[in-house]
Amino acid sequence: MKGMFHSLRNYNYRLWAAGALVSNVGTWMQRIGQDWLVLTVLTRHNATAVGMVMALQFGPPLLLLPLTGLAADHLDRRKLLLFTQGAAGLLALGLGLVTLAGVVQLWQVYGFALLLGCVTAFDAPARQAFVSDLVSDDDLANAVALNSASFNAARMVGPAAAGLLIAAVGEGWLFLLNAASYVPVLVALWLLRVHELHSEARPASTRGSLAAGFRYVWRRPDLMAVLVMLLLLGTFGFNFAIFISTMSVTVFHGNARQYGLLTSAMAAGTMCGALLSARRPFPGMVLMGSSAAAFGVALALAAVMPGPLLFALLLFFVGLAALTFMTASNSMMQLTTERAMRGRVMALRIAVVMGGTPVGAPAVGWVVDRFGARWALAVGAVSGFAAAAVALAYLVRHRRLRLQRDAGRLRLVIHPVPGEVTAVRVAAGERVT
Repeated sequence: MKGMFHSLRNYNYRLWAAGALVSNVGTWMQRIGQDWLVLTVLTRHNATAVGMVMALQFGPPLLLLPLTGLAADHLDRRKLLLFTQGAAGLLALGLGLVTLAGVVQLWQVYGFALLLGCVTAFDAPARQAFVSDLVSDDDLANAVALNSASFNAARMVGPAAAGLLIAAVGEGWLFLLNAASYVPVLVALWLLRVHELHSEARPASTRGSLAAGFRYVWRRPDLMAVLVMLLLLGTFGFNFAIFISTMSVTVFHGNARQYGLLTSAMAAGTMCGALLSARRPFPGMVLMGSSAAAFGVALALAAVMPGPLLFALLLFFVGLAALTFMTASNSMMQLTTERAMRGRVMALRIAVVMGGTPVGAPAVGWVVDRFGARWALAVGAVSGFAAAAVALAYLVRHRRLRLQRDAGRLRLVIHPVPGEVTAVRVAAGERVT
């Protein structure tokens, strides 16, 4: 349990991680089944419709931001997660039943996506902040990275299994299996040792609580830079459901099995990124900027690949870069944020990532329908380069990044982290770049 997996020594985290892994497999199976249902059954390869489903599912975190962050900070996160996970399971059950009954229509998928988005708006910030209740700050970066590893292990298994099951039994059974997958995580939440949770007294709910969260982030240029990068990538770069499904169907003329395998190829990269991140004590802006640039390069190369095998190879590196950035930003934002503010800061992070989807997903779908899937990948690549430019601008302005000549050699010099960084980060004693 040393090194990469040391946070699993904690009983509560180990139990939570096991239940979440099963649930995540079901979630990825449903995502593949839902996209395939819309793209090939309910429409004639209409990428804009897939984009609309994504917009409805990922838009509520932005619209409900005034409530979700406060809920994550002021309510009992364990009880809140019991409610949200149960509600998500019931929605998966409902979609499965109407699909198996043969009466499913596009507007119904839109409705289920919107309701799931509302549930996720409350679930996601509470779930991410809940990790800090399960482990101490010393184990937090490792636990966040292992959470990502679990999610992306499911991302490898779920899509591949979904591709096979769609061909064998249809999309409806995927949704029912996802509904059943929520049972282990609900059991895990129920069996947690509540007295061992690292929760603190909840801050008093006042009229200015939400504004305090925005002011806190506004005073932190490092957090502002990360949020801008997340907005660029979340809006135009992370539309993988559109990228992969349309490349598979319209460019490589594949079936559901190929779509599932391509998604799993990218998930293999994200899994590697998560495991590598688990070995890093603390991520910094240099890592986030480098991974954003690498994401842009990999997506640009993927856009010109002539066949599915080479496309899958590039998707591995796309996933590796994307997950490295997402895990680094998640760990950095949690570790440098005071516990009393973490729920609101993580809600803002999720709102930024998902809130761009209502604009980006339909826009990227329109690019596919008008110019082709390869041009949509090019749009995503540009977002990676733009995010890297934001990181560079932050390092130059706030960390005084410079090229200096030392003994006849040019080297990069970065000044220490600004003084406003919280005591949590200082106490970690880690070198941060």
